[in-house]
Amino acid sequence: QVQLVETGGGLVQPGGSLRLSCAASGSIFSISDMGWYRQAPGAQRELVARISGRAFTNYADSVKGRFTISRDNAKNTVYLQMNSLKPEDTAVYYCNVHLSPTRESGVRNYWGQGTQVTVSS
Repeated sequence: QVQLVETGGGLVQPGGSLRLSCAASGSIFSISDMGWYRQAPGAQRELVARISGRAFTNYADSVKGRFTISRDNAKNTVYLQMNSLKPEDTAVYYCNVHLSPTRESGVRNYWGQGTQVTVSS
């Protein structure tokens, strides 16, 4: 079994910062891409940022220059540093990881449980 545990969400004022973490545990042979998505009320889930196994990154235009994604391969963890937060960043943030549980299994797609980020004064 594979688990993704997210931490770091909460309530922050506009202009503030938060750091999200997502740790993968369980049966893990290898991890490729890791990323963060978000879903606001009444909206579709959208990509926020992704980082490849070789640390290539891509970001949604709406967060470029404000958010930074990083990973610690030794800890099977992906981070999202969010600065200059805006009310429109309010959403449930989901971790997404592509990993192979065993050598034979191939790459599978896993989602975290989601963590609420609320930006409000």
